[in-house]
Amino acid sequence: MSEQVHNRLAVVRAEHKVSRQSLAEAVGAHYQTIGYIERGQYNPSLDLALKIAKFFGLPVEALFSLEPFRPLTDEVYGRKQP
Repeated sequence: MSEQVHNRLAVVRAEHKVSRQSLAEAVGAHYQTIGYIERGQYNPSLDLALKIAKFFGLPVEALFSLEPFRPLTDEVYGRKQP
């Protein structure tokens, strides 16, 4: 069984004001696949993860991780995780 891939896709997509449909069309996926990825119900293939990262001009590790991401408020305000 594969490990869950954590992601910040919904946050980044909202920041860029990109719809699921628009992102899906740009990366050659179905819009429902984007929703499944955002909800953690589907792990993207490496190919798809790289296409999504390229679309946003970000390194893939800024969007996807095997470890949970720290909350953005912690990163912005410099709080340390226990």
